[in-house]
Amino acid sequence: MLETTRTYVARITNHQQVRGDLDQCGFSASKLWNVGRTYIQDQWDETDEIPDEAELKSKLKDHERYSDLHSQSSQRVLEELAEAFSGWYNSDDGNNPPGYRKRDDRHPRSTITWKKRAIKHDEKHCQLRLSKGFNLKKSRSDFILAEYETRPDVEIENIQQVRAVWNGDEWELHLVCKKEIPVEDAPGDKTAGIDLGISNYLAIDYEDGESELYPGNVLKEDKHYFTREEYQTKGEDGPSKRALKARKKLSRRKDHFLHTLSKHIVQRCIKEGVEKISVGDLSDIREDGNGDSRNWGASGNKKLHGWEFDRFARLLEYKAEEHGILVDRVDEANTSKTCSCCGQIRDSNRVERGLYVCESCETTMNADVNGAVNIRRKITQSPPTGDMSNGWLAQPGVFLFNRENGSFKTREQGDCKP
Repeated sequence: MLETTRTYVARITNHQQVRGDLDQCGFSASKLWNVGRTYIQDQWDETDEIPDEAELKSKLKDHERYSDLHSQSSQRVLEELAEAFSGWYNSDDGNNPPGYRKRDDRHPRSTITWKKRAIKHDEKHCQLRLSKGFNLKKSRSDFILAEYETRPDVEIENIQQVRAVWNGDEWELHLVCKKEIPVEDAPGDKTAGIDLGISNYLAIDYEDGESELYPGNVLKEDKHYFTREEYQTKGEDGPSKRALKARKKLSRRKDHFLHTLSKHIVQRCIKEGVEKISVGDLSDIREDGNGDSRNWGASGNKKLHGWEFDRFARLLEYKAEEHGILVDRVDEANTSKTCSCCGQIRDSNRVERGLYVCESCETTMNADVNGAVNIRRKITQSPPTGDMSNGWLAQPGVFLFNRENGSFKTREQGDCKP
């Protein structure tokens, strides 16, 4: 059995009865965010440093706004604020730092998070008792009693966390549950290697099998379109309703793409009899050896910031685990420079982004596929061989994302150019 977590979205069936309490908690979370935002600004102006979440919690735990919510809920607000500032500070996209949250229709109500100590679950009647903060208990009840409804095939148990999320029209609950799921035996004993890229979202090579490319043009098109929609409708005092709607839609489409891609890759690995997948570890791509931010140029920095390689790897890990497939992150050093046929390492072999021509053995191949082969060999320790088929190295299969049915379909192999 594999112990993991799953998040289920639930509709609140007594929304009219609990909306006032949830609104109050949502606005309280916004107030606490603003208090923390002011503290960070003051410390930044005074010391040129941004306080971390531990300092935020320590300094603000006695603030009046901290007691508006349950202590764990208040802690989560400050954790999210610290995460937002850390993400902004370590990025090079030129955006402004996280702003203040406003109590009006121009800003969505803040998400409220309850952890196990603040939750009581009545499974029989599908009810959740969610604790309020000390200040909100004075005028009304001590808790919010929310009745919920999920899909018929979902069993809600072992709740670890509850999030109340304003979806633009009403509140909904996101229930994070601990689950034990049966783990299948690995479908085979082969390996696969994945090279994560930007033009091609990824290339994958299967041991004793073909190689495949997955272009990321759909994500680029969505990013371009919805970013333009957002900036063209920017309001005077922050994002307009239309801009927020565009931002949410982009997020949903990106989520769907990443989930569908990771699920598709796992199914392909099952078919190919794969036991272990190696993925290039890009966790330090934004930093150099000294820990300083790398400058990839204006265009490169923009692409890199929107490249969610770590999230894809995490999705792939938990989906693969259910089928007994291990995902191993490996060092990508020299995988794009090394010839997968003869082992020569030379920068000049990569003629352009999609083309690799080895000066030693004269093999011509797709550069991303060449990287995927080298990444796969990181976990097999098998040396390069000279009898590899040049066909699938040069013209791998291509899977395109179909927006109409939300799935991947193959493109004719002859249409792919290295």
